Amino acid sequence: MKPQFHKVPIDAAKSFSLRFDKKPNFGSIWHFHPEIEIHYITKGEGTEYIGDNIRNFSDGDMILLGENLPHTWRCKEAYFQEGTELQVEAYVLHFHPHFLGEQFLKIPESQSLTVLFEKAKQGLIIKGDTKDKVAELLSKLEKDSGFRGLIDLLEILQILGESNEYETISPGYAYSHLTNMTEMYRLDKIYSYVLSNYGSDINLKEVSALANLSTSAFCRYFKNMTSKTFFEFVIEVRISNACRALIENKQSIQMICYECGFNTLSNFYRLFKKTTGMTPFDYRKHYQDQHKL
Repeated sequence: MKPQFHKVPIDAAKSFSLRFDKKPNFGSIWHFHPEIEIHYITKGEGTEYIGDNIRNFSDGDMILLGENLPHTWRCKEAYFQEGTELQVEAYVLHFHPHFLGEQFLKIPESQSLTVLFEKAKQGLIIKGDTKDKVAELLSKLEKDSGFRGLIDLLEILQILGESNEYETISPGYAYSHLTNMTEMYRLDKIYSYVLSNYGSDINLKEVSALANLSTSAFCRYFKNMTSKTFFEFVIEVRISNACRALIENKQSIQMICYECGFNTLSNFYRLFKKTTGMTPFDYRKHYQDQHKL
């Protein structure tokens, strides 16, 4: 999964872009762009990768992504099977932080937006009444155009800027502190390596070489940039993929353990419970029980 800069297609006659996607899956390209994004999934399930965080997504999830925050949504394997009728649906809104001009965020009335855009650099999960209000306005914005559409967007931003109904996805994430693209690409190389090789033994010397650092310097660098050790990140990736495999319910827990890169079943159980608060068996059962309702 190679990270890519993505050029968001925005009509030259408009200051923002809104589309309603309805397609077999969201693809799998890990990408970033200078535009802020609101991603509201109305239909679909899988695993999302945002910054250094990995979590499952499902119907009704709404995410606010700040500028240059790498992300992708990977649907469950069932969405990629030949002949499947499964589809994903989502509203995707893009706008540049300065879409109303460089001076707009400097006026007193825009202070809440300045704070919101800064928080969004670490990714926000929008919740509660705030999510419901924004979802309603996204549907309205899809139909409105011209100045009326711009008013809809400003209303969305006002609601988000005045709300505290959100959860930060990647607190302290490195991308919000990077001042040059060189560091961004160095971290992207590291993340791509782990996301492609988490099922195998991770070679610290090989990863360090990707970053052009000695192993000791690399460990210090990664901790400084992400506020976690490299192997804590590897465990997060493995556990998140194990969660997805358990939900898809196609393999035994023992097989999932080894395919996600854990060497022993006991170590897998210990780390899984430490991370999720449940054993792998209880996690699978909890998901199955919820979807029976």
